[in-house]
Amino acid sequence: MAGTPTHTVTNQPPPLVGYDVFTADRALAEAVDRHTSPDVLDEVRAELSALGRAAGSAQLQEWAVQANEHPPRLRTHDRYGHRIDEVDFHPAWHRLLGKGVSAGLTGAWTRPAGHVRRAAGFLVWSQVEAGTCCPLSMTHAAVPALRTDPELADAWVPRLTSTLYDRELRPAGEKPGALFGMGMTEKQGGSDVRANTTEARPLAEAGTYLLTGHKWFCSAPMSDGFLVLAQVPASASGAGEGGLTCFLVPRVLPDGSRNVFLLQRLKDKLGNRSNASAEVEFAGTWARRVGEEGQGVRTIIGMVAATRLDCALGSAGLMRQAVAQAVHHCTHREAFGGKLVDKPLMRNVLADLALESEAATALALRLAAACDDGGEQERAFLRLAVPAAKYWITKRCAPVVIEAAECLGGNGYVEESGLPRLVRESPLNSVWEGAGNVQALDVLRALQREPGALDACLTEIGLAHGADHRLDRAVKDLFSELADLEGVEGRARRLAERLALALQGSLLVRYAPPEVADAFCASRLGGDHGASFGTLPAGLDLESVVERSRPVS
Repeated sequence: MAGTPTHTVTNQPPPLVGYDVFTADRALAEAVDRHTSPDVLDEVRAELSALGRAAGSAQLQEWAVQANEHPPRLRTHDRYGHRIDEVDFHPAWHRLLGKGVSAGLTGAWTRPAGHVRRAAGFLVWSQVEAGTCCPLSMTHAAVPALRTDPELADAWVPRLTSTLYDRELRPAGEKPGALFGMGMTEKQGGSDVRANTTEARPLAEAGTYLLTGHKWFCSAPMSDGFLVLAQVPASASGAGEGGLTCFLVPRVLPDGSRNVFLLQRLKDKLGNRSNASAEVEFAGTWARRVGEEGQGVRTIIGMVAATRLDCALGSAGLMRQAVAQAVHHCTHREAFGGKLVDKPLMRNVLADLALESEAATALALRLAAACDDGGEQERAFLRLAVPAAKYWITKRCAPVVIEAAECLGGNGYVEESGLPRLVRESPLNSVWEGAGNVQALDVLRALQREPGALDACLTEIGLAHGADHRLDRAVKDLFSELADLEGVEGRARRLAERLALALQGSLLVRYAPPEVADAFCASRLGGDHGASFGTLPAGLDLESVVERSRPVS
């Protein structure tokens, strides 16, 4: 049917599609250049650009829409009444997850510059459909825990770091690639995992147990294996130790039979709807111990650190996509006699959002580079910087995404724009892997127990000493916070925030264009900023800040 004369469409921006999500992100591309050895840089750039072009394609964007419009469904029984406890996903989900696996997003541990290239890819991929990032993150993060047991590592790590996606539930030994999930929290304890009540009873075969209990949140329940925490009663332990212990729970046993893994329901979540999170019951579930009895938290902490970094990366990716959409819209949309992007007040808003996005990207990639280095100094740096970054970056995500959606006006409130999906996703990483208070308290724990961690962070910040007076003053204020430890727990969030801002400021002063560093230091460190976005002070080169953040399609 022909359109009516009153339905001529004008002044609408073209879709942001058909572009390279990686190379269009100048802050990300420069961070990769900065943290990658020259001998593999061309390879890494080519790999990330290929992923960026896929991420920016119309095909993958359509798959993302389909995966969200058709969320996973729980099937507890088959047609004959047999218990199967499976999760059905739309084909688009499998296509997206397979693409993420084939792109090496679980393989940081086996390649040169593995963590930097994988972190950049993860940041790009989270802009397509963040739901698939959960199983990718869990699979990647399980490797450090499994490496505490050489036998388990030999059996599982090659499959977890594989680029082959195999969706079928069968023994892991028969699969070219495998996925991992995690179950730590229980309904009575939440983040206090030491309050867990799931019990592990040892079997005759050394290192094997039967689990009885529940998990309130089980991430990626369709996976091939899971790391879980359970209590070993001291009376049941041959060594008399007992306590909270880490276990590997395979989904399918070596003989092909299904392990007892009773899915009670899938969580009906605010966002992340394409991904399944489940409540699961263990009732004589076979498990293999990972690490020593009573050392469950110590064993699994490497997984937790890796997933916390992924939370920061995921939030940085969501912010980047929201800012890209806002700048793209305002570049094409006209109002009040000109382009929105040229209006001083809108330019202030966009520049303010862009600063937050670039600072998050710079800090997250710096943490990934420290993972690649692996030295004692960098490990100490990560111990304090990861919880501080996880706390601050994930906290900034929701206000950035919501403000970016507002830049599109009513268009940003409509599902077809994609912004509502980003808005629903934006609080998730702040809650996952320990909410804000957990991260702030972990910052205090690192300060109190590992003085080398503070020295490493201050050394990093100090590399920009003297380059900007506002950064120097912020560092002095940070020292004042650290010097007054009376009632410090009540100030833990303030301390984590100041540490993260100082780290971001140091990185931007050293590596970002002067106009970006100047605007960040003036607003975030110098105090010349209001309580909402779009309140940057006069005298800054905001046009250059906005242009730097514009995705070139």
